[in-house]
Amino acid sequence: MRRFQNPILTGFYPDPSAIRVGDDYYLVTSSFEFFPGVPIFHSKDLVHWRQLGHVLDRPSQLNLDGIKPSMGIWAPTLRYHGGIYYMITTFVDNEKQCHNFYVTASDPSGPWSEPIWLEDAPGIDPSLFFDEDGTVYYTGNRVPPEGQQYPKHMDIWLQELDLASGKLVGPKHSIWQGALKVGHAQEGPHLYKIGEWYYVMIAEGGTGHTHAITIARSKSPAGPYEGYKANPILTHRHLGRDYGIVNVGHGELIETQKGDWWMVCLASRPYGGYYRNLGRETFLVPVRWEGEWPVVSPGKGIVEEEGDAPDLPEMIWPELPIRDDFDQRELAPIWNFLRTPREAFWSLTERPGALRLQLRAASIAALENPSFVGRRQQHKSFRAETALCFEPKEAGDKAGLVLLQNADFQFRLEYGSFEGMKEIRLTQRKGGEETVLASCPFGGQGLLLRAEAHGQHYGFYWRERESQEWMTLDGDADGTILSTDLAGGFTGAYMGMYAACESENSGGYADFEWFSYEGIDDEREGDGHEE
Repeated sequence: MRRFQNPILTGFYPDPSAIRVGDDYYLVTSSFEFFPGVPIFHSKDLVHWRQLGHVLDRPSQLNLDGIKPSMGIWAPTLRYHGGIYYMITTFVDNEKQCHNFYVTASDPSGPWSEPIWLEDAPGIDPSLFFDEDGTVYYTGNRVPPEGQQYPKHMDIWLQELDLASGKLVGPKHSIWQGALKVGHAQEGPHLYKIGEWYYVMIAEGGTGHTHAITIARSKSPAGPYEGYKANPILTHRHLGRDYGIVNVGHGELIETQKGDWWMVCLASRPYGGYYRNLGRETFLVPVRWEGEWPVVSPGKGIVEEEGDAPDLPEMIWPELPIRDDFDQRELAPIWNFLRTPREAFWSLTERPGALRLQLRAASIAALENPSFVGRRQQHKSFRAETALCFEPKEAGDKAGLVLLQNADFQFRLEYGSFEGMKEIRLTQRKGGEETVLASCPFGGQGLLLRAEAHGQHYGFYWRERESQEWMTLDGDADGTILSTDLAGGFTGAYMGMYAACESENSGGYADFEWFSYEGIDDEREGDGHEE
């Protein structure tokens, strides 16, 4: 029996929704304030996934202008019917107003349509269900019509969707309010028809430590639904905060072409104490049916770090290269921007073999679209490096390597012109307050920058292009500021390249000749800041 390792998608890939089309599996996750939105993946065996691209890859599909951290795109659902792929999701604005829409495509690689916005669709986490009689149902959550009886008390509701008009029609039905009397934040509903039963599976308990997955069933889509007496069908909240996998929830059921059942769900791996720099990741769990109810991870009831792989032909995609030399015509799909880019501040052609970033006044410490190209942190211990060719000409010109949780929590390893001096600086931004942790003079144009993490111990280094000796700026910075547990929100840590200036139209630029990222096998990765 082949074995597999969890998580199946490492780093910030939360709220997974997956489908099978023939022998192929497709999966999407949330993307919040990052652009392009909704990464989409393909697999043949449910274990190995390759990214096809993004569903929302045009500014006309996704307006993230000024969006706050952890707002934007929440909890997409992917479905397939009649040769068409559907992705439905919620856009949450800065006032926390929820706007639900869907897009369609004939090929999961795209292109996807312009959004079809739904009127009178309150709440978050929309999902679609295509019934055997051709009826299409929308499910989501909302404040109960009778009002909330306790904080974050939510109602799971259902309504018919007319695809021809793109409108919700007929009455709204309240179908379930979760398994626990005070099980707050009922959300993430998915409706299935399995045998003679309709099942609604949801997340409840909030997306933090008390997250859980529960289920109910009915003989009719509109109910009444009976909750499973063995709920929750999956949670880790009873295992304690020192367990290696926490906040398990928000699942999706998948049946293989061989009739076996599996679930993808989100969870986090804290390290160095209860700090979750990696955010919420995607995990895989086996499912068995007993008495027409699902048993998740039979005999164990938990998400494991290692398990028996699905009985499917193994398909291992080529691994992503450690180093991106920026020698392709387009950025690889692993790269993202902060918010919607309204101008082409980057180029792969102005200097072939390098990523050129324009110096702009848009700041990575503000709710703007800065000259930033970043990717997810995917390991507890890692090494990230980049080769920078840049000459700061005016006061405030700077470029370098950024480790980012959000606008108020980040590390910036920059070369620039600061207060009349050209120097390399390491700046920590914590809670919106900036501290220069270290600096040194530098007068060249070409240098290499490195960030290295051993668990929550972060080191920052630089060297001249012609030298082989790395110089230390700070060898023991506190990486916990990049965790959601200090910074708040729902995202995981990012890292990438950044350029900025004080003048709006300086005309300056910075060339990044390559960027490398690799995980480190490190015995020390869990030793930092134990609690």
